[in-house]
Amino acid sequence: MSENEALWIKKAFQGDEHAFGFLIDHYQKPVYSLCYRMLGNSRDAEDAAQESFIRAYLHLKKYDPNRPFATWLLSIAAHYCIDQVRKRRLETVSIESLPSEVIEDRNIPYPEAKLRQTERDTLVQNLIMGLKPIDRAAVVLRYWHDCSEVEIANTLNLTVSAVKSRLYRSRQALAKSWLDMEKEPIPNKRRAHESPAL
Repeated sequence: MSENEALWIKKAFQGDEHAFGFLIDHYQKPVYSLCYRMLGNSRDAEDAAQESFIRAYLHLKKYDPNRPFATWLLSIAAHYCIDQVRKRRLETVSIESLPSEVIEDRNIPYPEAKLRQTERDTLVQNLIMGLKPIDRAAVVLRYWHDCSEVEIANTLNLTVSAVKSRLYRSRQALAKSWLDMEKEPIPNKRRAHESPAL
């Protein structure tokens, strides 16, 4: 945590709304990214991110300054998203609903390569949506936010061994789903009157 961030947290503790606004600006992208990966669409992710910041503001006095603020904030967002996933059945994500900031890769120079990357991101997102909510949160925190197993354990109120187990099982499930998907035959879209060459 930087000195400036610690100062803003201290001021927010004292009720300074401007200071909390700085924290929102600073953490808006990681919180939104976590919510998007958990919920699968931008509208729900925006609502969840907003709700997460409201909850953080209302419960700021419960924050332990000895713990990283980012971990505490992502914990609030993760738990809110887990609750939302449990409350309703979510529809799968479509290419059109992916916000550009989530899939943007400036290192891909050609439109074809960018389309392939977008399709791959969509497939990965759909596979992640098939995981249990807590497993999904652990995977997103580990591979999109580079959280350590200890940080994930603190964020999700799990033991480190439970986190390791969940990550291992999730990787296995994602790999199996990916391989199963690649084995699926491409449907024959030829019309009855067309030549087999078409």
